[in-house]
Parts: sequence; C-alpha cells; structure tokens
Amino acid sequence: QVQLVESGGGLVQPGGSLRLSCAASGFTFSWYTMNWYRQAPGKERELVAVITNIGGSTNYADSVKGRFTISRDNAKNTVALQMNSLKPEDTAVYYCNVVWGGLPYWGQGTQVTVSS
Repeated sequence: QVQLVESGGGLVQPGGSLRLSCAASGFTFSWYTMNWYRQAPGKERELVAVITNIGGSTNYADSVKGRFTISRDNAKNTVALQMNSLKPEDTAVYYCNVVWGGLPYWGQGTQVTVSS
C-alpha cells in the first residue's frame, strides 16, 4: 500500500525558510519520479517541483525557481523541499505525490503559512 507522509510545515515570516520532508513506503521508491504540489485557499492544486528517479533531474514552477530546491534520499525513501526566501503567496497546503500503477497518490499535506 502506497503511503506518503509529509512533515515540516509551519508559520514563518516573509524571507524565512522551511524544509518539508515526505516519507514514502509501499513501493520501490528509487524507481519513481516524485513531486511536490501545493494548494492555496480558493485555488487549484499546482505542481511546484519534480525530481526524477534516474539521475535525479529536477524541474520547478516559475514562481519558485531559484528559491526552492527538491531533493531525494533513495536510501531513506524520502523526498525533501527546501524553501528559502518565502513569500506570503507561498502560503498553501503542500502535498507529496507519486504516480504509481497509473494512479496518483497523495500525502495528507502539510500547512505552510508565510506571514508577519
């Protein structure tokens, strides 16, 4: 059974940093591309960052390029999202995602609030 568990969210001031982590289980983690999404109140869920299985290539939404970094540890079955220079518009629930067996799987999400 695929399980994704996010952690690391919280309240941070503008310009601050947070590190999100996602612990994965129930599938061969190193074989799969992993994604971080976010959903702000009243908005659609959007793709924030992607890291591939082979080689760990990364891709980012334009809104977070240069501020966020996605990484993975295949030995620990974890994927992280380092978020720097946070802005109020980064406020959202952040979700870890994998497509396994042709279906998307999501964690429960972790709230990130950027406010002074």
